[in-house]
This record gives sequence, C-alpha cells and structure tokens, in this order.
Amino acid sequence: MKIAILGLAQTGKKTLFTLLTGRPVPATRKPGEAIEGTASIHDNRVDALHDLFQPKKTTYAENQFVLCPDITASSSSSRHWMDPARRCDLLCLLIRAFDSPEVFHPSGSVDPERDREMIETELLLADMQLVETRLQRIAKEKRGGQTTEQVLEENILQRFNSALEEEKFLSTVALEPHEEQLIKSLDLVTRTPLLFAYNVSEDDIGKDFGPGVFTISCEIESEIAAIDDDEERQEFMEAMGITQPSLERINTALYDALGLMSFYTSGEDECRAWTIRKGSSAPVAGGKIHSDIERGFIRVEVMKYDDLIAAGSEQGVKKAGKMQLNGKDYVIEDGDICHFLFNV
Repeated sequence: MKIAILGLAQTGKKTLFTLLTGRPVPATRKPGEAIEGTASIHDNRVDALHDLFQPKKTTYAENQFVLCPDITASSSSSRHWMDPARRCDLLCLLIRAFDSPEVFHPSGSVDPERDREMIETELLLADMQLVETRLQRIAKEKRGGQTTEQVLEENILQRFNSALEEEKFLSTVALEPHEEQLIKSLDLVTRTPLLFAYNVSEDDIGKDFGPGVFTISCEIESEIAAIDDDEERQEFMEAMGITQPSLERINTALYDALGLMSFYTSGEDECRAWTIRKGSSAPVAGGKIHSDIERGFIRVEVMKYDDLIAAGSEQGVKKAGKMQLNGKDYVIEDGDICHFLFNV
C-alpha cells in the first residue's frame, strides 16, 4: 500500500518519514518534490514464527510512504502538493500540536483544529475543481450524444458536486462497484481513506484529541529510535509513559484506516507476512502470493496463530485436531497461517 504523508510546513513530516522508512530526507530536495521510501512493518507474530521454524528467510510486510510537499492555502491552479497524494491509497495528515519557540508556525501560532479545518477545506476545494472540470467536459461531449456510461458518470459527478457544496467528503457518497470504476481515474482525494496524526509534545503523550485522531511525538520517537540498547530503550519508554513505540501503533492505525489485515505463510524456507483487505476470500489471498494460486485454487490448509503457539509445532496443531481444510468460500481471518493447494 502507498501512503501519503501530508501537512503544513514545520509539522514534523520529514522526521516522521525518516522514522518510518529509515531514509533521511536529502538536503538537496527540490521545492515541491515528493520523496518515497519503504517501511517494514514490525510484527511480533512474524518474530514468533521465525523462532518456531528457524527459516532461511524472514519477511515482514511493507508499506510505501510518500513525503508530499507542504500544504499551502492556494489558488486552485497551484495545488502541486496534491498531485503525488492522489496516487496513494491513504492520506496520513500530520497536524502540529506541539509548541516550540525554535520552530516557527506558518500561521504564527499553534492551533491544531484551525490547521485541520484549513487542510480539510483545501482537500474539498481540490476535488471540487476536478469534479467541475469533468462536468464541463461532459457538457461539451454530450452535444454529439451520450453513451449510457457517460450518462451514469454525469449523474455520479452531480451527486459528488452536491456533497462538496455541503462541505462533505466524497467518501460519504455511497457508490456501487461499477460506479466506482467509472470515476476511479479522477483520483479524488476525499474518497481516499484518511488518518489524522497529531504531532504532540512530551507533556501531551497519551492525550485524547478526539475520535479518529492518532497522536505521536516525533521528537520523543526520534530519541527512542536513537537508543541502541534494548533495556535502556525500554526504561526510557517507561519513564515517558509509553507502553509501545508509536511507530508500531501508527502502522496498526494505518491498517485499520485501510481495512487491512495480515495472514502468514511459514516453513523452513521462509516465514512471511502478507497484507490483504479484511473479508478477502482464500483464492484472493492466495493471489497475493502468486496469480497461479488464485487461478488454480483447490483448497487452503489453515492454522490459527494462537493454536500454533499453544501447540508449539505444526504437528502439534494436527495432533490437536485444529488444522483446518477450507475451500474457495473461506474468508481469511487476521493471523491465519496458510498453506495453499492449487493446480498450475
């Protein structure tokens, strides 16, 4: 999955990007340039499978992060910061909620709710521009007659326009799958899942900023990441009142926002986490590994993670009668450890 990191200037976006990907933002970065990086998702279940199977290779799931240019309140013709975000699966909107005399704020003061409203307005205006432009084009095209698909698209866009005029994100407009396909190429940002992340000061770690808001202190997380000794790192976290690194929590929040989960494959060669959407069938999950598995799917052997850990081995799971054999209608559950049988 590709995730955009968006925010105003001086919110901590570069620090968050580096924390997630381990890639420093180059000093030679050009104004308006987007930077991409890959982040492995630490997963305790992968670690446990590694300990059990001692495979030749262990592979965590990964996310792609895109550090977008600073959001600026601008005329509709100059929202260049929006372009790389449109090609992402989720927008992580970083809001500054820390005060520091050393770090200026573009608006002169720290006000998270004001900044959030400004960003939401910019997103709405960006989509409004796209919808209006497409409707104008359709109006010209239909002078020569319209196809059934063009009529349907125009109807969808008019519904979108009404929602935007009421300052509603387009994610609130329900569409059928065939309707979704018609407007997919527009890359409308307010149909993209959102995660609001508030970059807080040390004193506000754990503070509740309301529903749907994830909090992280990029400054403290940077200090945690710089500690090499595990015991020392744990002591520091306990002193800060942090039970789990925020970087692990943010990956969980990103998965929740996207409706994702993990299943696993394991054995002597490799233990690996795979990312799929919740509600995916067994053939679809197999297709994440290789298209041949989905095409030639026969059945899937499933061990539940907790059953494997309790039994201590695959043979122990079988002996306990908890190895499942499922067909194509089986819906994969989070934590399933799968072995797919298929025809080539």
